[in-house]
Amino acid sequence: MPGLLSRWFDRNMQGLAPIFPRVLLAYEFGEAGLEKLHGDNWFADLSFPFPFSLLPADFSWTLATGLEIVAPIALILGFMTRFFSAALMVLTVVAIAAVHWPAEWHTLAELWKGYAITDQGYGNYKLPLGYLFMLSSLVLSGSGRVGVDTWLKQRALSN
Repeated sequence: MPGLLSRWFDRNMQGLAPIFPRVLLAYEFGEAGLEKLHGDNWFADLSFPFPFSLLPADFSWTLATGLEIVAPIALILGFMTRFFSAALMVLTVVAIAAVHWPAEWHTLAELWKGYAITDQGYGNYKLPLGYLFMLSSLVLSGSGRVGVDTWLKQRALSN
């Protein structure tokens, strides 16, 4: 019975798994984008890693807001999934470096305290690190079976 069930899933459900991280990530990044869209620019108080430190804070704010609005729509549709996942990975790494990473740590034990979802000091990079892993899986897998990317690929192969 387990073998039959496994083969049925392989035949009928393989390629559907990416829809789950696509929807979750679309919600999370879309929520952040809408918050930025309707909020005040707080990027001026941050120090970004090079080369992002070369950009004016207003431009960085607009760029991040735009990506966090457009990329979730693309992820839901499964359109340019690898591209937008990679772009969100860059955004997430910059956010970890500028906001979520501990300001100061001297031992791995102190650094590990930042692996949390809290604002009690020591950083809070647990959630963005989880996003990085989900985005990495989308970069590697693409949209899966349900998405515009797959439809475009099938359409190109039939012509």
